[in-house]
Amino acid sequence: MDLKLLLTAGRRWSTSQAGPGVPIVYRCLSLKRTRGYATQDTLGNLPKASRKQITVANDDGRVHWKELSVKEKVSRTTQQTFNLAVILTGLVMTGGCAFFLYKEVFASDSKTVQFNRAVDRIRADSRVKEVLGSGYKIRAFGEPTWNRWARARPIASKAYKDAKGTEHFMMHFNVEGSSRRGIVNLHTFKPSERSDWQYKYLALDVKGQPRIYLENSDVTLEKNHSRFNFLGMQWRK
Repeated sequence: MDLKLLLTAGRRWSTSQAGPGVPIVYRCLSLKRTRGYATQDTLGNLPKASRKQITVANDDGRVHWKELSVKEKVSRTTQQTFNLAVILTGLVMTGGCAFFLYKEVFASDSKTVQFNRAVDRIRADSRVKEVLGSGYKIRAFGEPTWNRWARARPIASKAYKDAKGTEHFMMHFNVEGSSRRGIVNLHTFKPSERSDWQYKYLALDVKGQPRIYLENSDVTLEKNHSRFNFLGMQWRK
């Protein structure tokens, strides 16, 4: 209905409003098509959007440094310093844990490596199997405690360095087979000029049985320096 009224009105000419020869409908349509555009002057008069004050707690780094006040710059600097301190502390703790894990588990002189190597020797020895029982059934554990879990039992050990610079490591733990149980004692050492550990002794003590030596450097040393008679005189090998 509105479009028909406009077309009807356009047939009438108005020289006072639109000028001669210009239909009113065209003038109305041109007014409806007119769009407004924002200019720089109009934008400059608009108020700037306000923002929250930057603090240590709410700073997310979106506001540029140049737009910050002195107080806000101090807050951002404090926040970034704290974050850096947290990162450095995490790195130091991670490195410390990695070093501790290496020394206790993977290093050649760690308690875990010494224990596992001795247990393998115990299980593989035929004399031990005769006393304790089958090798694969022999289990090793630390000191008896109220804890029922064998892995949680502490293993008694001692490490020291003598006056000559030789490192020593001593340990004892319990073993149990299908027949009997016993105690393993070991003593390893590493001279300052060597990089590998050597056994001073590795022995198994079972109640009612003679001590079984898997390693005994004193006996080996005596054999190497044993004496023998020749032409009525005593000689060393």
